[in-house]
Amino acid sequence: MKMEPVLVLLHTEADGALAKAALEVLAAAVAGRAPVDVGLVGSVVQPAADRVAGCGARRFLAVEGEEFAQPRYATDAAAAEALARASGAPLIFAPASSRWMRVLPGVAHRLGGCADTHVTSLSRQDGKPVITRWYYRQRMEAALERAARPWVILLESGCYEAWSGAPGTARLERLPVTAAPRTRVEGVQAPQSGQQTIRPDAALLFVAGAGWTKNQADGKPHVAEAEKLILEFLDRTQCSLGSSKSLVDLSGEGQAVLGFLSHLNQVGQTGSTPRHPKGLATCCHGEEPHVVGWRFVTERRAVNLDANCGWARGKADVVYVADAFAVMAKLNELLRS
Repeated sequence: MKMEPVLVLLHTEADGALAKAALEVLAAAVAGRAPVDVGLVGSVVQPAADRVAGCGARRFLAVEGEEFAQPRYATDAAAAEALARASGAPLIFAPASSRWMRVLPGVAHRLGGCADTHVTSLSRQDGKPVITRWYYRQRMEAALERAARPWVILLESGCYEAWSGAPGTARLERLPVTAAPRTRVEGVQAPQSGQQTIRPDAALLFVAGAGWTKNQADGKPHVAEAEKLILEFLDRTQCSLGSSKSLVDLSGEGQAVLGFLSHLNQVGQTGSTPRHPKGLATCCHGEEPHVVGWRFVTERRAVNLDANCGWARGKADVVYVADAFAVMAKLNELLRS
């Protein structure tokens, strides 16, 4: 049965390269053995196209220019629409980045098609594409297929191995796109690298629970010490920081909190669902609201003083029954040496 062609829509990052999530989507498309077109958006896309020149794509389409360097709905939508029309592929794959998540459902409407976000796997049944995604806080998994075309599919990061073929020289077909944005990008303000605690591509996810701010063995809380231990560990390992809902909610209850945490760090039933290779949970109970958020972490370990906590009931690969303050102090000491 003839496979439907696929357009892989990718955007470059600030440095002109492709993110890991973009290479994962490309790998998923190539694995389907259907004809593949690659569409690139950015300021200068030739280096990115050369990076994936060996993927076997039949065409490399590009919309480039300074007006496409920054994420912006008007310019991104115009670029994506032009690439989709030039390719004519009935299936459009893209990474579920914040840039594409904001734009591509609207582009699907312009094209008279449909869009699905937060897709976690792609397969074929009887030659027809089938997607998988989760519902109800990652408790129910559904397999979906659609008759509408074009079908825009935004794939979550961490579901496929990134494409890693040899680079080459891609022959770009540049499309002239005129966009009339109503906004102008004056500059970008970003936190210093040392202040960034959310790192989706990190090898380790460190999850802090409410126990870090509770009274310790001497009957007193040691929030300042907890902050110092956690921040040093983050700095030395460059891991990503997650938090339980109970910890980030403490600020609303007038209790002491870790100053560098916000709801953006929240992992769990009402937070994010990361896909890091390894995870270490500290001072949280390991009950269902915690576990739902990081069930896709490959190797899970936990530190808890309660030998009968949720983690110890089959929800973690390894549980260390110990004081998290002592464990993290020892880890930081080892990392210094």
